Amino acid sequence: MGMSGLKLLKYVLFFFNLLFWFCGCCILGFGIYFLIHNNFRLLLSLTLGNVLVIVGSIIMVVAFLGCMGSIKENKCLLMSFFILLLIILLAEVTLAILLFVYEQKLNDYVSESLTESIKQYHLDNSTRATWDSIQSVLQCCGVNGTSDWNGHPPKSCPSDPQVQGCYAKVKLWFHSNFLHIGIITICVCVIQVLGMSFALTLNCQIDKTSQTLGL
Repeated sequence: MGMSGLKLLKYVLFFFNLLFWFCGCCILGFGIYFLIHNNFRLLLSLTLGNVLVIVGSIIMVVAFLGCMGSIKENKCLLMSFFILLLIILLAEVTLAILLFVYEQKLNDYVSESLTESIKQYHLDNSTRATWDSIQSVLQCCGVNGTSDWNGHPPKSCPSDPQVQGCYAKVKLWFHSNFLHIGIITICVCVIQVLGMSFALTLNCQIDKTSQTLGL
């Protein structure tokens, strides 16, 4: 690969990472918005705002390393970018395997946690606001149905007595869109592998160019 190929690879890697950096900024911005308003919790240990802030920050850091490493042709930054992408990819694969192996235990845990949160509906304003938002947006009621409210569903529940539970409705949505979710996940992994390949190739080309120029 000549100098022109090296420059092309460098700028392709730079602009791709710049795009992801802007995406990370947007995700971080949404996370901060949800943290400030604090009106939509996940009913477990993390809020939606916390999750978005963590994901957005990770994307921004990784994309920044890719941008600076490629445009400055800095081997240290490029290898840091490569290692971080590799760690993230391995974490994603590990998470997917764990979700597959412990799917039933996870379902039970989430269901129990959501059921426990219903007991806090009249005691905690944040929990009440969250359940009202979820039930209004998803047009569902309780975890598994209106019976979760012991015959006294809140006003945010649809009036239909046969309405689905929120957890059941979300699970049904995931199962019906499993193919699309799988395609998106595979695309994300492919992009990560391409980013790692570009970073490694650019790193090797910097070495070869330095040797050619006698640096």
